[in-house]
Amino acid sequence: MMVMMLVKATEQTEAGQKPTDEALVAMHDFNEELRKAGVLLDLAGLTPMSRGARVRYTRSTCKVIDGPFAEAKEVVAGYSLIEVKTFAEAIEWARRAPFNLLVPEGAEVEVELRPLFDPTEFDVPGEAEERAKRLGEKPGKV
Repeated sequence: MMVMMLVKATEQTEAGQKPTDEALVAMHDFNEELRKAGVLLDLAGLTPMSRGARVRYTRSTCKVIDGPFAEAKEVVAGYSLIEVKTFAEAIEWARRAPFNLLVPEGAEVEVELRPLFDPTEFDVPGEAEERAKRLGEKPGKV
């Protein structure tokens, strides 16, 4: 099972403030733990929303909205994609992460865990189903 850990933005991350050296070292060590355990597939931090945009669709329109946005808690600041046996295992990894070091005393950061869909969960007929299966394979298997 692949699970994405979505780290929500804080006022500090959206202001472009760099985490403390202590937080950077702790996150590096945690990411190394994930890698050594063989569960880490990918990870990245995202730039502040002031450098991004949202695209909002209706049935007949497509509207681009430039950042920044009022609520930092609605923005993803980074992610880790992990592969685990169970969702409970993903929760345990998230509980061990030193995300608490990314925010000042009295503030909080939120991490959302979301399992990825398996392409086989979609009832897509014919060629589209095969393409979905291929896209779901790990790199090098396509």
